[in-house]
Formats: sequence, structure tokens, C-alpha cells
Amino acid sequence: MDGTTAPDFGLESTAGEEVTLSETLDSGPTVVLVNRGHWCSFCAEQLGTFSEVAYDLWFNDGVDVLPVVTSERGKLVEMRDRFDFDFQLLADPDGAVAEQYSGTEETSHGVTGIAGTYVIDTNGEVRYEQVAERVDDRTYGNWVRYFVRNDFEDPFGE
Repeated sequence: MDGTTAPDFGLESTAGEEVTLSETLDSGPTVVLVNRGHWCSFCAEQLGTFSEVAYDLWFNDGVDVLPVVTSERGKLVEMRDRFDFDFQLLADPDGAVAEQYSGTEETSHGVTGIAGTYVIDTNGEVRYEQVAERVDDRTYGNWVRYFVRNDFEDPFGE
């Protein structure tokens, strides 16, 4: 998907509001994080790293972080509060948005998104894509912050 146009979507946030990708792109780049579910400890760890940099990304770079989680809203409210995340999570209980991005799989928890990280520029173009090959395979918030500030280039030249 890297270099292609990101599919637009609208999902309910843990604050009870509809959030769309196209609206966030009006104000700046957007990071879409597809996470497996409220029960996933690796997802919570990754979300924690983005929670730490989300305000800085928004305030200094106009970047919104949209965590799409394949769980129902009630479970995501519990997750947000338990881990004290500084952003709202987006409920994708049937995996429809996850399927458009990194894909889904059937697990013991039901339909689960395959973890993925996407950095999308204001034109809607995917500038970075990382789809997890293992359950613990993730891109973390600080790396994305450097990626955005390095004009969508690998900050470490790899």
C-alpha cells in the first residue's frame, strides 16, 4: 500500500464521536495504527509509545494519530482508561477498516486486525507502511515522529 492512496473511513471513537480519516487529513498528516484488540498486550505497548508522542506530533507537526482497534467501543474505553492513553481509540469491531489496510484474521478472540502502521500525508498518500509479521512486530511512536520530521524519509538512513 506504500505510495498508494489510503482508503477513507469513519469510525466511532472512545469519546463517542465519529472520526474520519479525510477530516484529519484536512489539518495535516495522519498516522493510522491498526491493532488486534483490547486484549493484545503488544498493541497496548505500541499504543503507549504513540500516546507519549501524540500531543507533540499534533502540536508541532499537525499530525493526528488514529488507533483503529478491532474491538467494541466499551472494551476500548476500558483499555484507554486502564493505560491512560492521551488519545481516543477508534472501534472497528467487525474489522472492516482493518481489512482495507493490513488485513484481518480469525483468532480465538474473533475477527482480529493484523497489526499495521501507516503514515499518510495530507494528499492521502501512504508514505510509510509496516504490517506485522509477528504478533510482537511493531513500529513505535518516536520513530514515526522522526520519520515525519525528516520529510517522510527514514531518519536513520536505512
